[in-house]
Amino acid sequence: MTVTPLTFGTAGLRGPMREGLDAMNVTTVSRATWAVAKVLKSRRLAGSTVVVGRDARHHSDEFATATAEIFAAQGFTVVLLPHPAPTPVVAYAVRHLTAVAGVQITASHNPPADNGYKVYFDGGIQIIPPTDVDIETAMRQAPTDIARQSVTSTDETLIEQYARRAGSLRKTEGGVRVALTAMHGVGGTLAIDVLNRAAITDIYTVATQFEPDPDFPTVAFPNPEEPGATDLLLALAAESDAEVAIALDPDADRCAVGIPTTTGWRMLSGNETGWLLGDYLLSNLTADEAANTVVASSLVSSQLLAKIAADYGTHHVETLTGFKWLARADQGIPGATLRYAYEEAIGHCVDPDTVRDKDGISAAVVFCDLVVALRKHGQTVPDRLDVLAAKHGVHLTGAVSVHTDADAVMARLRAEPPTEIAGIPVSVEDLAQFRGQRRTDALIFTGEGLRVAVRPSGTEPKVKGYLEISRRPAADVTADRTIAESELARIRDAVAALLAPA
Repeated sequence: MTVTPLTFGTAGLRGPMREGLDAMNVTTVSRATWAVAKVLKSRRLAGSTVVVGRDARHHSDEFATATAEIFAAQGFTVVLLPHPAPTPVVAYAVRHLTAVAGVQITASHNPPADNGYKVYFDGGIQIIPPTDVDIETAMRQAPTDIARQSVTSTDETLIEQYARRAGSLRKTEGGVRVALTAMHGVGGTLAIDVLNRAAITDIYTVATQFEPDPDFPTVAFPNPEEPGATDLLLALAAESDAEVAIALDPDADRCAVGIPTTTGWRMLSGNETGWLLGDYLLSNLTADEAANTVVASSLVSSQLLAKIAADYGTHHVETLTGFKWLARADQGIPGATLRYAYEEAIGHCVDPDTVRDKDGISAAVVFCDLVVALRKHGQTVPDRLDVLAAKHGVHLTGAVSVHTDADAVMARLRAEPPTEIAGIPVSVEDLAQFRGQRRTDALIFTGEGLRVAVRPSGTEPKVKGYLEISRRPAADVTADRTIAESELARIRDAVAALLAPA
């Protein structure tokens, strides 16, 4: 059977840890590092600085050491972080040091058997084509015996500098009680340090999930979006009478938020958190600042951020999925600077000046700040969601995922696109027909108050549908939301049937 080597997906190389070119192991990591070095040298960047970090997964130390030593043997100055650290620290370090590249060994929220290799170029931004293809091509040319040279890890200075910056993002004053889980990852200790620097000290942690554990024993999948993953967090939040609950994923680049409601605690969707953070960050700008600001969301995220941005007189950009695109959203808009970007999969970039990637820790600081700001005005998070719905109309989002032959489903939908979904007439836009950076394997179906984005998974044999119902502004937001919830349930069933194997 032919073995297909790992290729760069949405967030780098990622796969199971075992032998073979199609898996994560020292050989794959070594070939990738040799290839990155070759590409950098071809761009006349030999001898420059590169940053290497890792999470606490099985073999992450081993993979990071191999990466650092191969870069050193290729003549680069290597900054190897002293211990497992969140992925945003590497993104920060590359930008802060003006390094030419950074590598983080991480599989983020993947299952325990996986690991990965995430690459940053261009000011701490993830690589895009053709760089990924150039590295893959060079990997095929890598020698069997790749030289290594011993590297001494750096001190805590970069981590300290990151913490100082993230802790400075608060605008308000006043305490807030927080329940926090690190989901068995590397974000717990640093998150508490950063929150303390932001004068947020009333913190309760899920003790059984706080220390790094690569086996993730208390969750089926170490992903805050998975059903049941945040049960312990929400129980702690209720028990401790917290005002907000924060769940970091294992490498702390993503942040999920839980809030108290009149019927108990619930987790916000990534879109809801995105609306709230985008609205809050824009509300702190002057009109002139807002006019020179860019906010961004991905094509599978909600359309509401665009309406919020328009209300503030701000540029909104919709990008392809992934922060390698979102982080570049202000390119091509002269005089404007990215101030916020998000994707529905609980990824938020709240401080792009210093971290041009999603960052769960800094997002947690800003969300806590939002909670305090709302409280000072006699509001809660649900209140603010109602205000946004009253102004821009109720928006509800959902998702459908079907394990199937994704290529076959996409081909069928292109050959015979539906003219209606759940009785709503729709038109279709095929993004595979686009040119340039908007071209991707996705279909967008739109109708009155309906949007459905369909795309194949980049890592599994399944196809995904991202759903959004939007209604016109109405006086009774609660009643309108109830109607939208009923509509969304019908849409979800219809899209599931549409994506099912023929």
